[in-house]
Amino acid sequence: MTSNFKSDLDKEQKLGFLLDSIYAKKFGANFQVHRIIDKKRQYAGIDIEIHDYRKRDDVQIYFVDEKAQLDYLNKSLPTFAFELSYLKKGQYRKGWLIDEKKEAAYYFLVTNICTDEQEEFISCKITSINRQKLLELLEAKGLTNLSLEMYDKLLRADKKNGKIPIKELDARKEGYIFCSHSNKAEKPINLVLRLNYLIKMGVGKVV
Repeated sequence: MTSNFKSDLDKEQKLGFLLDSIYAKKFGANFQVHRIIDKKRQYAGIDIEIHDYRKRDDVQIYFVDEKAQLDYLNKSLPTFAFELSYLKKGQYRKGWLIDEKKEAAYYFLVTNICTDEQEEFISCKITSINRQKLLELLEAKGLTNLSLEMYDKLLRADKKNGKIPIKELDARKEGYIFCSHSNKAEKPINLVLRLNYLIKMGVGKVV
């Protein structure tokens, strides 16, 4: 295990403690949050289950994938990166946004993560994104999974790097594609979307 990998795991564990404390305060007695530890279910994109007991005879269970801006501590970013693809040991892997095998119905996007002097996590912002509504919004803009994959493959083949505006989105108000071929080992390609835009369009809301 490399030191960077261990550091990332430590950050994820610390953030998990903070998130669990926030959930306990935010969700009332009618909800229970269960953190998933099974590796197969985590691989399927499920970090937590939220059990909704408001209708006692019809308990609803929501599968949630937590995504955090752990590389940007003590910073406030107006956007979030939705993964289209990455490389693992040089092999192409489909990103979680367009991977049909992922089972989460919601993304909890964790941003504005703040630390204290001891580098302990003390606060953050959580934006809940309805995955189906997000995909429907993108499709209405002309960005189906197929067209996103086409963009992804063309940009990866061309080894494009940095911010790439696309015709379907207003780069200043809505989003763009960002390629990291030169500065990250996994060489991810992401669809970067503005959080305020997603909230305005009814796709997301602050928890």
